[in-house]
Amino acid sequence: MRILITGAAGFVASHLATHFLAAGHDVIGADNFVTGRRVNLRYLEPEPRFAFIEHDVVQPLEIAGDLNWVLHFASPASPPKYLKSPLETMRVNSEGTLHLLELAKRKGAKFLIASTSEVYGDPDRAHHPQSESYWGNVNPLGARSVYDEAKRYAEAATALYGRNGLSVRIARLFNTYGPRMDPADGRIVTNFATQALANQPMTIYGNGKQTRSLQYIDDLVAGIGKLMEANYAGPVNLGNPEELTVKQIAELIRELAGSRSELVYHPLPEDDPTQRCPDISLAQRLLKWTPRIPARDGLARTIAHFREELAQSAAVSDRAGA
Repeated sequence: MRILITGAAGFVASHLATHFLAAGHDVIGADNFVTGRRVNLRYLEPEPRFAFIEHDVVQPLEIAGDLNWVLHFASPASPPKYLKSPLETMRVNSEGTLHLLELAKRKGAKFLIASTSEVYGDPDRAHHPQSESYWGNVNPLGARSVYDEAKRYAEAATALYGRNGLSVRIARLFNTYGPRMDPADGRIVTNFATQALANQPMTIYGNGKQTRSLQYIDDLVAGIGKLMEANYAGPVNLGNPEELTVKQIAELIRELAGSRSELVYHPLPEDDPTQRCPDISLAQRLLKWTPRIPARDGLARTIAHFREELAQSAAVSDRAGA
């Protein structure tokens, strides 16, 4: 196949590109580096079947030749990143999504949008864990709405094209972590891991009792591959239903890092969800997919990667200052 992946210098999309290249497919990556990392392209650029285009998909994109899939993963995804680039976040999920849907339509390609568990907002207890039938509890005017509502729009646009004949997929991604994440992206795993590795205080927002469900990147990549193979246009949750409190995650990361960090508490940010856990019964039934990597194993791999990357960055800084 010939596959276009937007946001290819990002964490998830770069792993997807690696996966499809290893399977023998041709991959075209596009990114404008609002949050993508050039360092992630080093895993892809040696591959002869990989081509890269530096491009902002808010502007129309033309691809020469045949195209089998358009995978739209271009968007800031962590709260600090999308709050720093709110307009870019809204536009890449609205105008960008429409341009890419039109590209898929012109090429006769299939289309997959990377949506998010954030479309559920802060779910009420009657809808926990969250299933695809839940419409969500989202503040449409809050600070986080630039991401939540943008992704809800992207889903609506994708569903519209699906009703009009385009073969579409909607992947609702729950908290995913692993190597190639930006250590400074401000998400729960990166914050805790970098603080623990530096033996700095580990910052918990709220009382630490709010929950998250952490999915290792390899499990997500496998799920996306299976979703692409399925003939199903509705949203599908892809996440790990192993629910942990934020405090449990902090303590586990501190243990795995061999850290002396203390836990410190700060006020909960606006509209930060108090619970988040996927109902993956649809994915299990439809895709025959279940995540397999437990948090302890995945976090150990991720911490080892961060340890190496941070050491390399420190060495570069030392050489620059010498």
